[in-house]
Formats: sequence, structure tokens, C-alpha cells
Amino acid sequence: MFEDYLTWKPFFDIVPMRDADAAEVSEMHGQRFARQWSEQEVLNLLEQSGVFGFCAIQTNAFFSRPLGGFVLAREAGGESEILTIAVGEKVGRSGLGWRLMQAALRDAVERGAEEMFLEVEETNDPAVGLYRRLGFKQVARRPAYYASADGTRSAALVMKRDLR
Repeated sequence: MFEDYLTWKPFFDIVPMRDADAAEVSEMHGQRFARQWSEQEVLNLLEQSGVFGFCAIQTNAFFSRPLGGFVLAREAGGESEILTIAVGEKVGRSGLGWRLMQAALRDAVERGAEEMFLEVEETNDPAVGLYRRLGFKQVARRPAYYASADGTRSAALVMKRDLR
């Protein structure tokens, strides 16, 4: 029984994002990206037609249901786009990114999207690897797209996956 505490791992449910999640999404976005999206920016996105998202909510926490990650996407005119995705630092490489992307891909297909696009910083090897494993292919490169806190800039890879 004591061994159970030593090997305890968080469990997460993937659930549709709600307005009530905006503050935690904003906070995590700020932890993972150079420019934080405000709670109001997240709420504004959720109000837009075609925008959808999912949260990874920890189900086996003792006193709360912490956010482990999220994805925000939109669908319009048969195309979908990942707007942002993040997984908490403590649960990185746990499969949450894969599960969140799978939820977004399924929802995009249900909404009628035939392809999905995303942009990723070319130096973000874990994310680029995840997207390639999910079947995304690079279709373009945007030089000096992302700005870091120290003022340097890095390129974005534009990636696409066929959903048909």
C-alpha cells in the first residue's frame, strides 16, 4: 500500500473547455509561452463561432481538479486550425498533448473540417515530433515569427494534416 503513494500518477479526463476554465487556461498559457493570453482573450475566443477547445482536468487530485493542459482550435469553411495548445510542465511527456490533439482532431472532423493547420516554433522539438507522429506535414516556414523574452526571434513551421 505504501508503494502506491510512491508510484502515484495523476489521471486526467479530456473535457470540453468552458468559460469557467479561461482563468486557468490563461495562467498556463503564460507559463508556457512568451506572451500570455489574458483571461478575457480566451473568453473572447470561446465566444467566436467555430472555436472549440478541450481541457485535461486531473481527476485524482485530493482537493481540487487542476488543469493539466488545454487545446484551443477553430473550424471554418472546411478547414480547422490549432490556435494554441499547452501541457503543464509537471506532466509534460505524459501523453496529454496526444490526447488533447486527438480530441481536437475528432471534433474538427465532426464539424466538417477536411484539413487541419497549426504553427509551431521550429525549435520546439517535442511539439514538432508530436505533430509529425499525428500525421502533420510541414507546408511552409515563417522566418522570425516568434519573439522570445530576450528579444530573439525564431521561425514558425506551418504544418497541415488531411482529415479525410
